[in-house]
Amino acid sequence: MKLPFYIVDVFAEEKYAGNQLAVFLGAEALSTEEMQKIAREINFAESTFITKIHPENNSATIRIFTPEKEMQFAGHPIIGTSWVLMNKIIESQPRNFKLSVPIGEIPIQQSEGLVWLQAAQPQFWDVFPKEGFSSFSNLKNEDFDAEFPIQEVTTGSAFVIVPLKDINALERLNLDLTKTSEWLQAHCKTAHRALYFYCFDKGELYSRMLCIENNQLVEDAATGSASTCLQAFLLKYKSQEIKIVNKNGLEYQCGISKPNLQLVWFAC
Repeated sequence: MKLPFYIVDVFAEEKYAGNQLAVFLGAEALSTEEMQKIAREINFAESTFITKIHPENNSATIRIFTPEKEMQFAGHPIIGTSWVLMNKIIESQPRNFKLSVPIGEIPIQQSEGLVWLQAAQPQFWDVFPKEGFSSFSNLKNEDFDAEFPIQEVTTGSAFVIVPLKDINALERLNLDLTKTSEWLQAHCKTAHRALYFYCFDKGELYSRMLCIENNQLVEDAATGSASTCLQAFLLKYKSQEIKIVNKNGLEYQCGISKPNLQLVWFAC
């Protein structure tokens, strides 16, 4: 069986940057187990499998897998897969599209070379005390931004949003693999468990997303789904209208240029 696919660099301004994504076409005959095996073999942060395309109404259905599990929603896979469908697969090259994922239908729009998604409405879950973070991280009480809570938020994939005081705390952040895994399993409501740390420093927004995959602590260089949760969090706790560049990932370490996510956020 031949399975055509595209390799896409998402959240990038050039090839071989940003977040890699494998987009598989004609995947309707694949079982869940086969999709998971392929995603594990590709070993990107996520791979997507297009199971249905409806060119007559500019829509499609996809499934999203990390090397370890299926995702209900994920930002960069939806952006990358939508771009492939709108620019490489559907002849009319529509500017508006709808992509169905396990949490529901996601509206997509393409304009001026950018692809935008409208995330599902957020849900705000448990609030956590900062003192608990000393059990699995090097953070101290004074490293947290006391203006905002630490809270788990989901728009389809859940993230514990952790506000830090400044970029120094964000930069030197260090987590213990075993203890972090134990804390996430004990406190998070879903199988997707991740921490999204952020800070405002000199008026700019910086963020880092860390999670456990295949018994390893991994950092996602640029994550759309976590950013939608942070968007909802800031709209709730900071301002009802936000327009800001989210500098996601450790671009200032090791001489590696990480992508920035430009997010325009408005309250609905």
